Amino acid sequence: MNTTNQPNIIEHARKSLNWTVQDVKWIPNAASFVSLGSYARGTGTIQVYKLSFDDQNSKTQLEKTLEVPEQEHALKCGTFDFNTSLNDCSQVACGDVMGNLSVFDLNRGGSKVYSIKNAHSSLINQIDGAGLMGKGAPELITASRDGSVKIWDVRQRDRPVVSLEPDDGETVRDCWACCLGNSYNDEERVAVAGYENGDVKIFDLRMNALRWETNVRNGVCSLQFDRSDIEMNKLLATTLEGRFYIFDMRTFNNETGYAHMSHKEHSSTVWCGKHLPQNREVFVTTGGSGSLYLYKYSYPAQRSVGNPPKGVAGTVNLLSKATMSTQPIPSLDWHREKTGLAVMASFDQCIRVAFVTKLNKI
Repeated sequence: MNTTNQPNIIEHARKSLNWTVQDVKWIPNAASFVSLGSYARGTGTIQVYKLSFDDQNSKTQLEKTLEVPEQEHALKCGTFDFNTSLNDCSQVACGDVMGNLSVFDLNRGGSKVYSIKNAHSSLINQIDGAGLMGKGAPELITASRDGSVKIWDVRQRDRPVVSLEPDDGETVRDCWACCLGNSYNDEERVAVAGYENGDVKIFDLRMNALRWETNVRNGVCSLQFDRSDIEMNKLLATTLEGRFYIFDMRTFNNETGYAHMSHKEHSSTVWCGKHLPQNREVFVTTGGSGSLYLYKYSYPAQRSVGNPPKGVAGTVNLLSKATMSTQPIPSLDWHREKTGLAVMASFDQCIRVAFVTKLNKI
């Protein structure tokens, strides 16, 4: 096989830490990223690192530029995506293990500028934002072990804009994943939630109603639209037991719902899936064995058939793979401006920056 033009995943820099990293996010328009997690004593930490060049050793290193004062509780997840301007993205929203939601301003030493105590009654598993989309309100979505999904407007304190909770008497399922999308104008927006039992539910926030639901048979670890600021196109869901699903969201059929394809390559849990910002048909998945798999999605010749129309799912092609760690990689984030530059967290208490070559040839 000719691999001349195939992408390669290369570790660029690594730093060992004395605490467990749960999430990492690039700061928009910067060569710096935020890492957050917990110390062994159960407290939380947020640290900012930047890429710098060590002249003495002739290599790139990760230099800590800010450490936010230690938090009372361990932090689980964070996002910058609720900020309304790429030119001012100094605030990061975080969820902790006690269900608290906080926003920290990195330009003010990490001071807390927004806080909701007991936003959930239990651990916040995942958080996503809708501000950088440029449409509608600067909102956050949180998913919790208490089974609820909540939408927050950072301009409004004390209570959520929307709270999606289990009905009385319904079994409470741990909600592991969430994301926002379909934000192609100021009115439209959907929230997607994934649960421990494999349920995937799509909520129409404009209509305040359940739009569609399905079950993928294994716990849903992450969810992401290929782009959040357009009409729904593709939704990537990663699960336990090494499998991921891609739903074609352009064609809905009342009987069959949205078309999808599934694929299994990892030997263990697929913790995270992220589309490349510069090419939404390329995405990466991270595994419980410390592996990264890079794929390209190909659309079918026809995306819908029949009358009434049914969607047709595409196929995926493995472009490259690499083992970066001996432990799971729970979080990865692509840089918005530098194609192929990624930062990742792993449970070996390391943060790593990697780059993927030859993406311009895909």
